[in-house]
Amino acid sequence: MKTGYRLFSLFCWACALLPVAGVFGLVVFLLKQGWGGLGLELFFGDTPPLDAIFRFAPVWDGIWPACFGTLAVTGLAALTAIPLGLFCGIYLNEFPRGRLSGILDFCVNLLAGMPSIIMGLFGFALILFLRHTLVPDAGTGLLLSGFCMGLLVLPYMIKSTQASLGGLPEDLRLMGTGLGFSKSQTIRHILLPSAGRGIMSGVVLSIGRAAEDTAVIMLTGAVANAGLPRGLFDNYEALPFFIYTVAAEYQSPEELQHGFGAALVLLTMTMGLFLAAHGLHHAMEKRWKRG
Repeated sequence: MKTGYRLFSLFCWACALLPVAGVFGLVVFLLKQGWGGLGLELFFGDTPPLDAIFRFAPVWDGIWPACFGTLAVTGLAALTAIPLGLFCGIYLNEFPRGRLSGILDFCVNLLAGMPSIIMGLFGFALILFLRHTLVPDAGTGLLLSGFCMGLLVLPYMIKSTQASLGGLPEDLRLMGTGLGFSKSQTIRHILLPSAGRGIMSGVVLSIGRAAEDTAVIMLTGAVANAGLPRGLFDNYEALPFFIYTVAAEYQSPEELQHGFGAALVLLTMTMGLFLAAHGLHHAMEKRWKRG
């Protein structure tokens, strides 16, 4: 019996350490392959950095426009997914369930299993529909990519909000009733702060998914050498698309090293977004405790 328990514990430890080992191995591999390519030249090419940042000169051989495009798409996706996911998750968990809730829950589960290439095709088909009906000049661009990416990561926010609120003890809801709070006041002042950690985990997952996806942006606005977008309706560059094109079309070891360097930048950028989300949650939690 003890031997079986020890083997089971060892297996659990091995499974727990496997993701850590995988991430560590990936980071070491990327550092080994791409460290030599890091530098201002990777970001700005031959263009002076200040001229590139303030649009005084275009960047042709650097990844600065791709970094900007990735952050812009991620921000637009977050603006789409976070509010919709939060309110939809609250509705599914806190309000009486009926036929509409069942249909909505089914649609969320269906959307969660949607391949990203299908979402990209949806965005492309939407542009074709608009061209033949309401907006003849409609085209792919930053806004379309952000909207489609927001729909793609929306289930992460809905499910994390629903699960976080559903895991709270019933005493918290009774506390709000005892204090004379209305339903909406109980949700706002008691339930949401208590479920904040779980909800922020959904934000983190959504941000990471939006920053790394390639299939959606390939069909909705990402273009090689597009430069910095001047508006929401312009085409743009993105790091995942840059890495994909370099891996498929590189013609020298230097170009491949630039691809590995861009992968390191994308990994660092995603980690920074994760840390920013955790910092935001920590600040909100401290503010709630003081209040």
